[in-house]
Amino acid sequence: MPLKDLDNKATLKLLSRIMEFELAGVVRYTHYSLMVTGPNRIPIVAFMKAQASESLLHAQQAGELLTGLGGHPTLQIAPIDETYRHAVKDILEESAAHEARALKLYKELLETVEDSSVYLEEFARTQIAAEEMHSLELRKMMRDIGVAGGHDDHGHGKKSKKSKKRKG
Repeated sequence: MPLKDLDNKATLKLLSRIMEFELAGVVRYTHYSLMVTGPNRIPIVAFMKAQASESLLHAQQAGELLTGLGGHPTLQIAPIDETYRHAVKDILEESAAHEARALKLYKELLETVEDSSVYLEEFARTQIAAEEMHSLELRKMMRDIGVAGGHDDHGHGKKSKKSKKRKG
């Protein structure tokens, strides 16, 4: 099947939004890494710092594509809501919501470039895979703290039953 013409305007707009969103992720995850407290602080801080670094890399990759296609990278970042809730549960829930929005943007990019550019398709697919992996990691992290998005049933499809004590 022959490739169709790339919708350059739509692609540039999406790459710009992705770049802004990923740059906001750098700020978000850096903020979270500074706000984590409690006994699990060290591994969660390491995870958040890694997420911030990866967000920067993703922003740079989107920016390279943007400029390669003739666009001009913005100096803006996507809006970041500050909830002032910094319990690990809240941070993980907000992180999961951020990853879901990133996944949506990359899926939009894939739809826009599909059958137009193999390279851009592969970029979008790679980013989708990365965002899906982050979402899975966050779900696993949320399980132990009782967050609904963590799906406590461990894939068994039903909740465990508590044993009843017999009176005696």
